[in-house]
Amino acid sequence: MEQLPPRPKIQRLSPEQIRAVYRAGESAVVALVESLQDRIEQLEQVVEGLRERVTQLEARVAQNSSNSHKPPSSDGLSKPPPRSLRQPSGRKSGGQPGHAGRTLQPVAKPDHVVTHPLERCPCGRCGGRSLHREPVADYERRQVFELPEQHLVVTEHQAEIKICPVSGQRVQAEFPAGVAAPVQYGPRFQGLMVYLNQQQFIPSERLTQLSEDLFGQPFSEATLQAANERAAAQLCDFEKALAEQLVREALVHLDESGVRVEGKLHWLHVASTAKYTFYGIHPKRGTEALEAFDIVPRCRGWLMHDHWVAYFTYENCVHALCNQHLLRELKFLAEDQQEDWAADLGGYLRHLHKRVQEEGHLDEAQYQRAQARFRALVRCGRERHPGQAGRQSKAANLLDRLEGFDVCFLAFLWEPAVPFTNNQAEQDIRMIKVRQKISGGFRTLKGARIFARIRSYLSTCRKHGLNLWMAIQRAMIGEPFMLSPSSVPG
Repeated sequence: MEQLPPRPKIQRLSPEQIRAVYRAGESAVVALVESLQDRIEQLEQVVEGLRERVTQLEARVAQNSSNSHKPPSSDGLSKPPPRSLRQPSGRKSGGQPGHAGRTLQPVAKPDHVVTHPLERCPCGRCGGRSLHREPVADYERRQVFELPEQHLVVTEHQAEIKICPVSGQRVQAEFPAGVAAPVQYGPRFQGLMVYLNQQQFIPSERLTQLSEDLFGQPFSEATLQAANERAAAQLCDFEKALAEQLVREALVHLDESGVRVEGKLHWLHVASTAKYTFYGIHPKRGTEALEAFDIVPRCRGWLMHDHWVAYFTYENCVHALCNQHLLRELKFLAEDQQEDWAADLGGYLRHLHKRVQEEGHLDEAQYQRAQARFRALVRCGRERHPGQAGRQSKAANLLDRLEGFDVCFLAFLWEPAVPFTNNQAEQDIRMIKVRQKISGGFRTLKGARIFARIRSYLSTCRKHGLNLWMAIQRAMIGEPFMLSPSSVPG
């Protein structure tokens, strides 16, 4: 914790001491006044330091997920009312015209048909006459979608054993691939457990209970761990292909978030696009982790991120910065610190975003004018917060970034490949917060990396419109979906 500045010791003079100084003459009075002035200056420095610290602490308390980088999970019981940075679109709430609905639809060929006969007439005019001999004119159909009774189907494999008529030896037929133990679970059931554990975040202990409740078989935690390890081992080639695909992309979104592994802080890194997601776990947050994953160092296109300094190490890429992060910081300065320049800059950024959405990207002359206006608003902030050595205010630190990286913030104005925000990476990495709230940290680094590889596969399959349970089943038998035209639905 930061230490408070030392408190100056002040010795109060009695009336007699003051009169004695007065009687001592002019030089004694001057010396006393000078010493008092020195003490006043010292106290003013202490007060200024305390005032700055109080401001910082009040600012820290005022921060939440809507005006800073803090995740929503950190808001706790003091969660602020939702106030989105997005501006009203003017459209009515709910589904928009042309939106495909997801209402339950009847099928053409039901699995079972149950006919309900009409024995007597309910019209009330014929006295309930029997209709037993009357032909059926039509049917009114209603379909009920229901789960069948749950039970595991047990298939026994019997390999024939015979005696060779020549050698007299006992010989045996081969078992099918994957049938390796006297008793085991099949890939479909194992795939379901891996899917529920890795995609839906159901902890292993609860999965054991779920399996026994639904299927009458206790699926042990050790069996689940072995299934996860098997799936991850089968996805090694997929992970390599995924990395190669991301390296070739025109724009890659990057982010990182802290996770607990073996009780220590590690980092979950994500590199993603609208079609691909790579997750990696590493003890470090910076370049050591990026070099280990070997994706960012080989990228030659755009990198979209939130200004983590390690990404700027790689100069063969073109960097774009997330304006959503910037808007949250500007919102905090405008609302909590009453910084007018921050409110003006935030409003101007939203105006530029709306303009690009409605009119398209800017030409060079339009971009130059927009950049000049952006820089003018930043200069207004700098006039209030001139740079200084040592500890700076939050506003001064933000202005340092704005002055040095305005081109990165404004890249969305002229480059079609660059979005306004880094929401893609933020959405992809958000799931680790959900996982931590449900299950906490990881017991081992091996388990954490298994999780990262399986989630990379599941997220990428989801982005390609694949059924995740089917995708895991394919992985369990060693035939995972690979990143090739034949594996991607047309």
